[in-house]
Amino acid sequence: MKTLRNKVNLIGNLGMTPEVKSLDGGQKLAKVSIATNETYKNNKGEKVTETQWHNLIAWGKVAEVLEKYTKVGSKVAVEGKLVNRQYTDKAGQKRQTTEVQLSEVMVLSGIGKDVTE
Repeated sequence: MKTLRNKVNLIGNLGMTPEVKSLDGGQKLAKVSIATNETYKNNKGEKVTETQWHNLIAWGKVAEVLEKYTKVGSKVAVEGKLVNRQYTDKAGQKRQTTEVQLSEVMVLSGIGKDVTE
């Protein structure tokens, strides 16, 4: 049961090309959003698709994979954990956000490169 704690698995499409920064010491940080879709029939029998957006962050090798092999629209499977973060915005307001901190990413459709490179 230990592995069931704070674990997130998502399959979806990237809503943007990953924003990647190289930090001091060469470590990379990637930020990107992913859209997941759920389709069902409502009580009138009509097909309805609901889209949920999730903010993702990735460090190191996972960030490098996102940078090298994905762009807006790429379909990916990701695994990670939920993290809450507080920050102060440009207007000086304290804000809180929840993100999925990735531990793994699998590119299901990318930018045409062989992802085994």
